[in-house]
Amino acid sequence: MAERIAILGAGESGVGAAILAKQKGYDVWVSDMGNIKDKYKEVLLHNEIKWEEGVHSENEIFLAKEVIKSPGIPETAPLIKALKANSIPVISEIEFAGRYCHGKKICITGSNGKTTTTLMLNHVLDKAGLKTVACGNVGKSFAAMVALNVHDYYVIELSSFQLDDMYDFKADIAILLNITPDHLDRYEYSMEKYAASKFRIIQNQGPEDVYIYNLDDPIIRQQNNKLKLKQKTYAFSQEEQLTEGAWLTTNKQIQTNINNQQTNMSIHELAQQGKHNAYNSMASSIAGRVLEIRKEIIRESLSDFQNVEHRLEHVASVHGINFINDSKATNVNSTWYALESMEEPTIWIAGGVDKGNDYTMLEALVKSKVAGIVCLGKDNSKLHAAFEGLVENIWDASTAEEAVGLAYRMAKKGNNVLLSPACASFDLFENYEERGNQFKRAVRAL
Repeated sequence: MAERIAILGAGESGVGAAILAKQKGYDVWVSDMGNIKDKYKEVLLHNEIKWEEGVHSENEIFLAKEVIKSPGIPETAPLIKALKANSIPVISEIEFAGRYCHGKKICITGSNGKTTTTLMLNHVLDKAGLKTVACGNVGKSFAAMVALNVHDYYVIELSSFQLDDMYDFKADIAILLNITPDHLDRYEYSMEKYAASKFRIIQNQGPEDVYIYNLDDPIIRQQNNKLKLKQKTYAFSQEEQLTEGAWLTTNKQIQTNINNQQTNMSIHELAQQGKHNAYNSMASSIAGRVLEIRKEIIRESLSDFQNVEHRLEHVASVHGINFINDSKATNVNSTWYALESMEEPTIWIAGGVDKGNDYTMLEALVKSKVAGIVCLGKDNSKLHAAFEGLVENIWDASTAEEAVGLAYRMAKKGNNVLLSPACASFDLFENYEERGNQFKRAVRAL
C-alpha cells in the first residue's frame, strides 16, 4: 500500500506539493481549514487527489508518514504541535520538491527585493537561452515546476516561512539581499530569530556551492563573522570598493569581478532605478557571472528588465500627477526604498495591518519628500501618532477609491501619488494584489 503524505493548506504551495507527491506514487491527502479556491479544486479533481476543506480531519492526517505544511501555518498551531509530539515530520513544500529536483537551485531571500531579484535573474538566464523558471514565493510553486516540467535552472524566491521548514534542502547558489524587521510577530518579536530563519538559506552548502550577500547590511555582516563559511562567497556593496564580487565605483559604475573576469555597467543604464534596485542588479550580475553567462547578455538583461506588477509600478499620469502602485511594500523597509526613489513631492498612501512596525526610520524621508499622507486602513492611529506634525495633512480613507480621491485633491501638478502601505493588506483587502488592483482601477477612473 502506498505511503500517505498529508498536505495542510491548498494554495499554490500545497497544490503544487500534492501534484508532485501524487506523481511520485504517494497516497495524498490535502486538508485546508479554509475554503479552497475553485481553480485549485479543479487541479485536485483532475489529478484524482483526495481533499477536504473547512476542517482538518486528524484521523486522516495522522495516518501520514510525513506532513507538508503551507508556509502560512505557524509552528505554534495546535495541529503542528500534535504532529510533532507524535513524531510525524512536518516539512515545507520546498524541502519535499528539493528531493526530486535535478536542476541547479538558485535561491533568493531577504526582507526586501527578493521578487524583483528572482525575476531579474531568471530574465538573465532566459536571455542566455537556458532552460529556466522562476518559482517558489513568486508565481508558480517549486514542487509544481519540478513535477510538470524539467528545467536546468530553478530560480527560487524563498520567504522566511518557507525556509523554516527546510532541513536537508541545499541551494547551489544562495543570495541573501538584506535583513530588516518584518514578520516579527512570527518570531516572538526577536530580530535574532528572524535573522536565523533567513540564514537557513545557506545551510548544507559545501565548498562547491556559492553564497552571494549584501556587505552593507550590518546584520548579515555580523552573522557572517560568526560562521565558518565553507562555500565560495561573493559580496556586493555600494559603500565599499571591493576586488571581487560587485561594487559601485566612484563614477557610478557597477563593477563585477568574478574569477578575474570584469563586467562594467553604468548605474544609469539599469532598467530599474533606485538604490535598492542597484543592489538587486549587483546580486543578479554576480550570479550571472558565476554561471558563466556572457557579459553582454547580463548588461542587456539588466537594462531591459521589466519589473513585477505592484512594485513601484507607474499606473498613469492624470493632469500632471503621477500615480505609482507599490502595494507589494508590506513592511517599513520596502516603503523606505520607495520613498527614497521619489524625486518630486509625494502624497503617500499608507496603512493596513501593522506587523509591529517602527516608523522612526521613515521620519527624515517623510519630512523631505512627503507633502501629505492618506491612511488606508481600519486602524490608522499608529500612523497618525508617528507623522502628525511632520506633514500638514493626514487624512483617513476606508476604500482604495476614497484614498485615490483624497490624494488627487491634495496633490499638485508635478507631484507623485505613491501607494506604498508599509503594512499587510488583510484588514480591507484579500492580499496586496487586490489592494494594488483596486488602486489602479480607482486611478484609471479619474
